Amino acid sequence: MNNKYWYVIHTYSGYENKVKKNLEKRVESMNMEDKIFRVLVPMEDEIEIRDGKRHLTKKKIFPGYVLVEMIMDDDSWYVVRNTPGVTGFVGSGSKPTPLPPQEVAVIMRQMGMEEARIKINVREGQSVKVISGPFSGFVGTVEEINAEKGKLKLMVSMFGRDTPLEVDVAQIEEI
Repeated sequence: MNNKYWYVIHTYSGYENKVKKNLEKRVESMNMEDKIFRVLVPMEDEIEIRDGKRHLTKKKIFPGYVLVEMIMDDDSWYVVRNTPGVTGFVGSGSKPTPLPPQEVAVIMRQMGMEEARIKINVREGQSVKVISGPFSGFVGTVEEINAEKGKLKLMVSMFGRDTPLEVDVAQIEEI
């Protein structure tokens, strides 16, 4: 009996969730639950700062790709390959290549076990304006970015001298 492995299928970009739904329906209607087990669109949480507020968004890790846990044989290959929106399996030649288990573990960890990453749209040396907190209205230059904590170290001019100031990413806006 074949073992189950994770395979990567290529889809039209933007159709990953539709392909997931279509494939899950086909698996059910064609009684393939014993060969095709899970369909995943790899996503990770990302915190986006808009209007000074944190918004949690889901971001596709691999746009245009869907993961399928399955036992590969002619029938299961046919069901997946002929699902609307699927353009093919990822692999060399005509034979799909299963993902190595350690790669699957990394993707799974990236999907669920990690903290949400904060999307920081500024870079060092850029001027920004503090829009909230006790230093609201101050303009400073980004000296250091701490993406893990979502903090920035700014140099602001206070009483005629440069002063370091640590602020949360949500407290600033680009100029």
